[in-house]
Amino acid sequence: MKIGLAQVRFPKSAAEGVETVENCMKQAAEEDCNLVCFPESIVPGLRGVGFEVETYNHEIQQNTLYKVKLLAKQLKLNVILPLEWRDELGMHLTAFVIDENGKELGYQTKNQIDPAEDQFGYKPGNGRQLFEINGVKFGIVICHEGWRYPETVRWAAVRGASIVFHPQFTGEVPDPKFYDYAMIARSTENGIYFASVNYALENQKSTTSLLSPKGECLIKAEAEKQELITYTIEPGKANRLLAQRLLSNLLL
Repeated sequence: MKIGLAQVRFPKSAAEGVETVENCMKQAAEEDCNLVCFPESIVPGLRGVGFEVETYNHEIQQNTLYKVKLLAKQLKLNVILPLEWRDELGMHLTAFVIDENGKELGYQTKNQIDPAEDQFGYKPGNGRQLFEINGVKFGIVICHEGWRYPETVRWAAVRGASIVFHPQFTGEVPDPKFYDYAMIARSTENGIYFASVNYALENQKSTTSLLSPKGECLIKAEAEKQELITYTIEPGKANRLLAQRLLSNLLL
């Protein structure tokens, strides 16, 4: 399965975010990708990270999802679309999965909220979901979850995921090596591919990367540059050895 990881600039508006998504989807289709993944909350943008973000508008979010479904069907492209989303439980950070027929397969909520995000009233989700496209099973963990809660990645690996996608935002940080090593750890401790998708940012220290099940960096975007990077993964190489040996009865 050929995947595309879209390292894009932070949107100045929800409308710009939608345009960016549509343009990258078209590029991914031209490059024969089966699936493309975007950074955390690409529409309308992530709050509290130094950029102005529009007031939440559910109609805009619904229209965004509708437009992406139509384009996915037209392009025959599977999409992981991270959106800010409000439901009856409150405001969530989510990642919707849309298949090549324009069908919504579900969405993964961000269940572990970064303490810095508490001020925006985000509500953690209460479950995890495994997705499957073209016979390839995968999970999604959103930013803080993948960095600080490795059990979120293992949840998917234990259940058969060959790859976990990690939509994120990581700006200028004092300890950039931590993020590189965390990607290596998430892949090697589970024996899976780990695909981390960041924005293109000034003074960027953590860049969009794909790690092999052995922790090798297979592709890496250039810092500060908007680009779509692609790679054909071989799901059979994800042996999930350590994940399968997990003695879940010993967990707290």
